[in-house]
Amino acid sequence: MLHHFLVHAAFQTSRWLPRDQRLKFQLVLFIFVVLFLAPQFYVLSRPKTSRYCEKPLLNNLIAFIVFSFVATGLAIALTLTDPVPKSIRVAFHLFGLFAFIQGLCTAILTLSAPQCAKTTTELYIFSLVVSWACILSTAFFLVRGGLCLIHRLFPHWLRDTCLWG
Repeated sequence: MLHHFLVHAAFQTSRWLPRDQRLKFQLVLFIFVVLFLAPQFYVLSRPKTSRYCEKPLLNNLIAFIVFSFVATGLAIALTLTDPVPKSIRVAFHLFGLFAFIQGLCTAILTLSAPQCAKTTTELYIFSLVVSWACILSTAFFLVRGGLCLIHRLFPHWLRDTCLWG
């Protein structure tokens, strides 16, 4: 859910700005994307990464990079459109489901591959960091979803915390 969290953060941050300054935000978003993709490509380009590891951490890294590019496109689409069309909202939530599945796979693969720490050190450390980031972002959305559910059941208890409502 890390990618879903990043798209969500970009969307919420862009809404703080006036509409005429959102194009400037795209420059900040571009810099952030470059900084986010740099470690991924660094780990991919390391000679140790191509060594043998019993678990498919390298395949998972490639899937993570693909998700990063999709998240970038979705973040751009969400930050430039106002109001956000229903089709983009649906795509955002479907992307969140797939990002959750990808984060779950990352965590399972990483936690079941401690032997890869010796053969593919950078790849294993990167996977470990990403796994924790996915776990923390999932916890964020669980809390947010719980607050949204409370808001739906008891509308006067909380302020509006739902993205879709």
